[in-house]
Amino acid sequence: MKEKINQIALLGTSADPPTNGHEALLKGLLTLFPKVVTWASDNPTKNHQASLNKRSLLLNTLVRGIANPHLELMQDLSSPWTITTLEKASNKWPKAKLIFVIGSDLIEQIPTWVDVKILLKKARIGITPRKGWPITKTSLSKIKSLGGQIELLPLQVPPTASSKARANLQTNQIPKAVLEILLKENLYSLKNSTR
Repeated sequence: MKEKINQIALLGTSADPPTNGHEALLKGLLTLFPKVVTWASDNPTKNHQASLNKRSLLLNTLVRGIANPHLELMQDLSSPWTITTLEKASNKWPKAKLIFVIGSDLIEQIPTWVDVKILLKKARIGITPRKGWPITKTSLSKIKSLGGQIELLPLQVPPTASSKARANLQTNQIPKAVLEILLKENLYSLKNSTR
């Protein structure tokens, strides 16, 4: 456990909107790491349905609902580019061991990220399994060949996705406090849907 003391898990997410999966992942990370930091970000490969400011507010609502002193929303880490986020985090916590957390659905994208070899020196990659996105030796080998260190995280995250929650109006996949804001502001056209 001593080696974990100065580790920080970093989780950037589109949070468009935050779902039960986000909540389960954050709670799970808190069982593995002494500090977990999250933020809403713009993913250059996605078309976001709500503004970054709104998604940050929704994610902050989720973080406040979890109410764990070891979990923090730090929106200033947000960037569409992982390298920029990791540079900011390295400057903020120069002595910490950073774990950049991704879902297994992003493994294949890592080799294409901007300045990938540099960013892989700044943080280990923590991978959480997502249903339908198997973790293969080939994809892990590609990351390792670029200098990446990988940590497979033993977490069970429900198979929820923001895109499915939006598209199918699956309000039961959205935490209650977040849903209240979505309904109040009629985000994602959820106002007329029922639980």
